[in-house]
Amino acid sequence: MPVPAPITLVLIHGHPFDHTMWNPQLEAFSASRRVIAPDLRGYGASPSSPQVTRFEQFAQDIAALLDEREVDRCVLAGLSMGGQIAMDCYRQFPHRISGLVLADTFPAAETPEGVEVRHAMADRLLREGMRGYADEVLEKMVAPTADGAVKAHVHRMMTATRPESAAAALRARAARPDYRELLTQVTVPALVVVGADDTYTPVSDAEVMHAALPDSALHVVEGAAHMPNLERPREFNGVLERFLARIDAHS
Repeated sequence: MPVPAPITLVLIHGHPFDHTMWNPQLEAFSASRRVIAPDLRGYGASPSSPQVTRFEQFAQDIAALLDEREVDRCVLAGLSMGGQIAMDCYRQFPHRISGLVLADTFPAAETPEGVEVRHAMADRLLREGMRGYADEVLEKMVAPTADGAVKAHVHRMMTATRPESAAAALRARAARPDYRELLTQVTVPALVVVGADDTYTPVSDAEVMHAALPDSALHVVEGAAHMPNLERPREFNGVLERFLARIDAHS
């Protein structure tokens, strides 16, 4: 009897990055399974037009990609905004998802103050471009002690992002749904990962998601901030490998 192929892994990057933020995972997993890491609409090499106007369009783009690549079911992993997109994918097409990996993200809708902050940042990026923002947040995206090459990579991704695309995503993200109730209804295994020093989505946010998800594991990566997959790739990959092995065994 033939052994089923390992399940496809789809990696959704955060804001304002591109698919290369997943380079350590692409290198680690592509030899043993199919891995798809797209550039989201407006980011990286993807078309900048038409711009996203509703947050759910990101998930619809993922569904179209799965159709194009003839992927019936997958494990969906997302970091930060990518994690919120993964949640929206589960909201829209749960039957296509065999497992969820939610890294350094949070499920709640924006507060009124958060909406104002995102719109103000969108206006600033359109006015000033990406470099000043990238300089300011670099050592919140990754820990100050992160490897210099990692810092350079993260800074390069941020400054290469088109301000118009970043602003459009911020406005769409400001109006995204609240996923907290959705998490309680997830019927597939989930893995929640967070950097111990993440100030954008702290460990407390990860603990809330872990508690809400019916079948989940929580892993805190010491010495990492908002991007543990780049800051501590060996540890992140080890946790992800064990999770994928569990999904493969039951698929």
